[in-house]
Amino acid sequence: MFFDEILDLLLIVLLMHEALECLKRSSRRRFWVRRLYQDRDTTGLFASSFEEMYENDPEQFKNSVRLTPNVFDLLHELLKERLTKISNRPPILSKCRLFLTLTYLAHGDSKQTLATAFKMGRSTVVTIISEVCEAIWQELGGIYLSVPQKHEWKRIASDFNTMWTFPNCIGAVDGKHITISCPPNSGSLFYNYKGSYSIVLLATCDANYTFTTVDIGAYGSQSDGGVLWHSGFGQRLLSGNLDLPEDDFLPGTCIKFPYFVVGDAAFPLKNCILRPYPGSHLPPDREIFNKRLSRARRVIENAFGILCARWRVLISPLFMHPKTAEKVVKATVILHNFVKFYDGSFCPPDFVDQYNGEEIINGLWRKEVSMPLRNHGRMTCNNATRSAFALRDQLKDYIMSHPI
Repeated sequence: MFFDEILDLLLIVLLMHEALECLKRSSRRRFWVRRLYQDRDTTGLFASSFEEMYENDPEQFKNSVRLTPNVFDLLHELLKERLTKISNRPPILSKCRLFLTLTYLAHGDSKQTLATAFKMGRSTVVTIISEVCEAIWQELGGIYLSVPQKHEWKRIASDFNTMWTFPNCIGAVDGKHITISCPPNSGSLFYNYKGSYSIVLLATCDANYTFTTVDIGAYGSQSDGGVLWHSGFGQRLLSGNLDLPEDDFLPGTCIKFPYFVVGDAAFPLKNCILRPYPGSHLPPDREIFNKRLSRARRVIENAFGILCARWRVLISPLFMHPKTAEKVVKATVILHNFVKFYDGSFCPPDFVDQYNGEEIINGLWRKEVSMPLRNHGRMTCNNATRSAFALRDQLKDYIMSHPI
């Protein structure tokens, strides 16, 4: 009994200590809610505009958050449980949290501007954006950005051959810099060769501009053997653990050829990665091969262009901690795939580059975004094996015998 009484007293002392600390913290605040924000539930942007746009102006609603009302409802239903908060004070509604975050991602407004418009504290806005972005990745990542299985790789390869006349290609790969503010105490880890601070987005996409794999967060200073080899995708690809289909016949031939991704000159030439022939004034057959490879590789450039045109937060530097910036980029990639799946107008045919014979007709995204994201540079050392050179020559000969 004596020990029980002592434990009860200790518990009471601890509770009183916590209560005193809470009082001290609240006393340091000049006010709990700014007077300007006290009518948030009636005059804030969500209260004054959301329902009006949702019910009567779906076009303006889509311009604001890049989603139609129906797609917004679907996304909200998937995230509602994670976004609903329980508090002693009236909590911010889950729809408001999602609407605020999508507005930020779509337009890249400053957090202070959003705080004033939505009539809530800047720290609240920062917290909401971080939590919603993380919820998008956690809830939707495994569905809308899962690594393809063997049969899915084959379908992607079939699409590349049908749409871009490049057989056995299971994706186009590229790496881009996402500019961020200088992280505290980071030294030169995030400092890139262009003189700014960044994290790297390494991604592959299929023939229809849908991202299939991403690796986000590598230091901007990494080059050569860094980004590709240390990424999860790069390790699995280069080590043969990506569960690709077995070598298959090139269409219309008895020549077996491995499945591969295409990249630009920044990537190494490997059995599983094809890059163009280097140099200028190339022989006609190599020039034709490079043009055909460029057609297939151009899809990743367009995918990044669509991503930045729709989610303009990526165009300007992200003034946030690298981990938070990583959450934001992940959310935009997931939203790209999600909205594209449910809304065909997200990426209409004239929004991406088209070919008229050899002539390239630029997609409309290029008018909205002059430079979507900066290229990373070399992704790893370019030492190639003899078999990789031989495979490229073999595919070049096939291309020459199968003109468009």
